[in-house]
Amino acid sequence: MKGSPLETSLAKEGFFHVAGLDEAGRGPWAGPLIAAAVVLPSNIRIPGINDSKQLTSKKRLELFGKILKKGIVGLGIVTNREIDKKGLGYANKLVFYRAVENISVKPDYLLIDGIGKYNFDIPYQTIKFGDSLIRSIAAASIVAKVVRDTLMDSYSLRYPEYDFCLHKGYGTKLHLARLKKYGPCLLHRQSFAPIKELVYGSKNR
Repeated sequence: MKGSPLETSLAKEGFFHVAGLDEAGRGPWAGPLIAAAVVLPSNIRIPGINDSKQLTSKKRLELFGKILKKGIVGLGIVTNREIDKKGLGYANKLVFYRAVENISVKPDYLLIDGIGKYNFDIPYQTIKFGDSLIRSIAAASIVAKVVRDTLMDSYSLRYPEYDFCLHKGYGTKLHLARLKKYGPCLLHRQSFAPIKELVYGSKNR
């Protein structure tokens, strides 16, 4: 993916540290929400960057290394407990704030995947399907996905009965079967309906 016309235009306007933001892990029943903020200077070329969902895990890992080497990256994490306490909508904003706070060079403009309003002290623009349209957002989607998948793989060693390495916490048949057999663990999002029903019974009670 080449730099988008929007990114090119922003560079011409004097915005030299444009960060793309994306997250991974909104939908899973377990594990954290991860976001990445990625600045890719306009003279940097990393062929193959695309929406992480369009890439194989092998290709994501390859691009992940190149993005870390050539770009500037900040990470944000919101735990499942924070999601339960504050709600997913709040968590989705918080994880972006944390990613921007953790980048070593303060961006002068933000391009954020999706829609919504934020309280950044930096100019920003939200872009629906930005991960398939904007190079820096696509790079952020790759970083967030790889970091989250790696975390879930490590959690699979701690909680082997759930096979987190296979489903990454998403609501698959395998995950549901493990939940029914073992009940939820400390990584599960207690506020999510499938977990609530397993813990407290039918939602009609």
